[in-house]
Amino acid sequence: MKTNKKKIINDPVFGFITIQSEFIYDLIEHPFLQRLRRIKQLGLSSIVFPGVNHTRFEHAIGAVHLMRLAISGLVMKGVEITDEEAEAVTAAILLHDIGHGPFSHALEHSLVEGISHEVISLLLMEELNRQFNGRLEMAIRIFKNEYPKKFLHQLVASQLDVDRLDYLRRDSFFSGVTEGTIGSDRIIKMLNVRNDGLVIEHKGIYSIEKFLISRRLMYWQVYLHKTVLSAENMLVKVLRRAKELVMQGHGLFATPALQVFLERKITKECFTKPVYANQENILELFVELDDSDLISAMKQWQHHEDKILSYLSGAVINRKLFRIKIQNTPFSDKEITELRNKIIDRWTMDKNELDYFLIHDSITNFAYASGSDKINILMKDGSVREINEASDVNLSSLLQTVRKYFVCYPKELDIK
Repeated sequence: MKTNKKKIINDPVFGFITIQSEFIYDLIEHPFLQRLRRIKQLGLSSIVFPGVNHTRFEHAIGAVHLMRLAISGLVMKGVEITDEEAEAVTAAILLHDIGHGPFSHALEHSLVEGISHEVISLLLMEELNRQFNGRLEMAIRIFKNEYPKKFLHQLVASQLDVDRLDYLRRDSFFSGVTEGTIGSDRIIKMLNVRNDGLVIEHKGIYSIEKFLISRRLMYWQVYLHKTVLSAENMLVKVLRRAKELVMQGHGLFATPALQVFLERKITKECFTKPVYANQENILELFVELDDSDLISAMKQWQHHEDKILSYLSGAVINRKLFRIKIQNTPFSDKEITELRNKIIDRWTMDKNELDYFLIHDSITNFAYASGSDKINILMKDGSVREINEASDVNLSSLLQTVRKYFVCYPKELDIK
């Protein structure tokens, strides 16, 4: 029996989404994509926003929908996009986040070294290309910006790509932060191409201004929310402590895939080399990891005899998070030293263990970076101008990188 692969998906954000390509349907059905159902889009943000439980799978489907709308709109305006190119750029956006690990960025800062989720995404795309007999060659070239039509890459990865158009609207919807709501439909309808680059027609300029402001507000209110920041930094410390213990020979509960990432130093090179005699490799083990591996592990680790691991794991699982303070200027050496001494006195711990209980770093936020990857406006006279030049609103503040400094420490230190 032949399966009907032209499915309709009911999405809470965009309504009914039609999967028009049988090949795209086959990619969606692949275990690499189905794994994204088990990885939350915003990691631990549900600690603050209870409704934020949507996954990277939903985001990928939403991005596919917006990509098809963008392609249709451009073709109607006379932009030459073949059916093969349309399918390839849709596959590229579908797979753009396939390399994310459990809780998104936490794994990149703890269990692996020197490799980003973008690189892992490309490795998985290349593996899928082998499995689908070269069907993803064009999609990979577009993803890597090696395809002659550069505007196709801009639809996948730029400062105004369909990735951002979906996640801003989706994250705003599920978090309830209405400041992140953007006019994605209007932005897509205003897309055009000039000199092989994406442009926004002049009458869509206000939608772009709103898009940039919304992105800035979503970062401060959701993505860099101070409580989420505390939780995610604590999760990184949990994984580092677990890895340290396992590499010292201590036994820890973990799924088989997670065990390998805990007991070995995993670098970029490991993703292309066999680990065991049976030819399993790190890439194959990576796609077995999802949020449930870490949740189930931390539920057990909170009862471990190692006081640091048990304390941190229990704190993340039960939302007993570190106090966090954020300010516009760096914390002084005196302030950090005082916190260090308080922690050492209270828990009589070794100075080497202090970093697990005192976290200080900085965060940055910028809505728009004026450079080679510009948002260009197609003016009424046919000329093309960058958004900050074309807008009658002063966007200078959005061009500046705002840096803030934070320090996290156990709330017990506040108890006199």
